[in-house]
Amino acid sequence: MAKLEDSPVDILRDAAASHRLLRAMMLIRRFEERAEEQYTRARIGGYCHLAIGEEAATVGAVDALGDGDCLFASYRDHGTALAVGSPADAVMAELFGKETGVAHGRGGSMHLLDVSRRFYGGWGIVGAHLPIAAGAALALDQTGRPDAVLCQFGDGATNTGAFHEALNLAAVWHLPIVFQAINNLYGMGTSVQQSSAEPELWRRAAAYRIHGERVDGNDVVAVREAVARLLQDARRERRPALLETVTYRWRGHSVADAGKVYRTPEEIESWRARDPIAQFAARAIESGALTAEQVEEIGREVAAEVRDAIDRALAAAAPGRGTLYDHLYGDPDSGEQFASMRLGAPYGERGGEQTWPT
Repeated sequence: MAKLEDSPVDILRDAAASHRLLRAMMLIRRFEERAEEQYTRARIGGYCHLAIGEEAATVGAVDALGDGDCLFASYRDHGTALAVGSPADAVMAELFGKETGVAHGRGGSMHLLDVSRRFYGGWGIVGAHLPIAAGAALALDQTGRPDAVLCQFGDGATNTGAFHEALNLAAVWHLPIVFQAINNLYGMGTSVQQSSAEPELWRRAAAYRIHGERVDGNDVVAVREAVARLLQDARRERRPALLETVTYRWRGHSVADAGKVYRTPEEIESWRARDPIAQFAARAIESGALTAEQVEEIGREVAAEVRDAIDRALAAAAPGRGTLYDHLYGDPDSGEQFASMRLGAPYGERGGEQTWPT
């Protein structure tokens, strides 16, 4: 695994790059902290999976994407959406189920997306998006586009059939795709050591004769270097790869999980001591790329941005109930087909516009 002192230092000599990466990580951290708070206030419904502590694994990878590359992620996707450039207010609004959300309030926490930025979800079923990402890579290849796919997923997905099917297809068809296993050491409450016969997940690439590699997922520079290099191979050589980025989630599996039963306080504290944001900030200051004052200013900026995102989400309108089936089907007659399913109009007994109860 790459160590901090062994990582490339080019980014740390580039003030703009250091600022960009640090700001992205700090924005995600603050967003997640406030999202947890909003969930406790019953402003966020359904599930809510936080990735506090995993910011470097997400930001380093997404920062390496090219303009035409495609991105797929699992349901722990708040940071992914923010890293790809989705506005914080639109992401927060989606968590609140509002019309101004990135999925118009229909996806919620686990189904974020931003098609304009080629971020295609946010998938709620563990491992299910890997074959879909492979399909996107196949489309890039068949249409002759010089781009690649980055597919992010958790360690638990590596024990699903879809993982093996996707990697096998990628190898057989020489697809331009990089599979990133964000290994936070636990699938829900079960450790990788307990659930995986081969806990070093990158080694599974050997079964498909593709490149496998592991890096420190708490080192944003190491993650970015590895993903940039592997994406370049995927674009130029149509060479798929499996990258394991080892990191740690400070919170439980979801907001409903305290995360304390299956982990010791000492373990959690040892990973908190390796905070990816604090480490990178210290390195950027030491290299001269940033000053301590600039780091503090970034913190103030992202706090204000997230505060504004919450205010905007609270003020935004919820989707109208009559639009429940909008954005689901491309058939122009779908509205008429679903008319009989409106409240008070079973099987077409009542026609016309429906007035919904408040």
